[in-house]
Amino acid sequence: MSIEFDNNLPIYLQIMNHIKKEIIVGKLKPGDKIPAVRELAVELQINPNTVQRAFQELEREQIVETKRGLGRYVTSEESKIMEIKKEMAGDLLGRFIQGMQELGFANHDIVNIVTQAVDDKDNE
Repeated sequence: MSIEFDNNLPIYLQIMNHIKKEIIVGKLKPGDKIPAVRELAVELQINPNTVQRAFQELEREQIVETKRGLGRYVTSEESKIMEIKKEMAGDLLGRFIQGMQELGFANHDIVNIVTQAVDDKDNE
């Protein structure tokens, strides 16, 4: 796992987001084992407590589950994975819309720009 850390966001949140993204895109599938705390901490060259916090938050959000003595695993609940996907899409879309509005675009202009970009992408 490779993450380029952003100094503007806590590392544990970046780890959480990275794992969520890997689940959404299918790199980590429902029921897959995720790396151990120490293993990931060594790989990312960060404090194990930071990784532990990320994993605890993922568990609290029911994205991963701990099987005592076996490790942590991605949830098998497809509805939870879809919920994460929609949440991340909403966040991304919200940031995009806010950025476009800050540039002075009206909502109908944003829709037209996105529609044109999707059409252009389909025609590639």
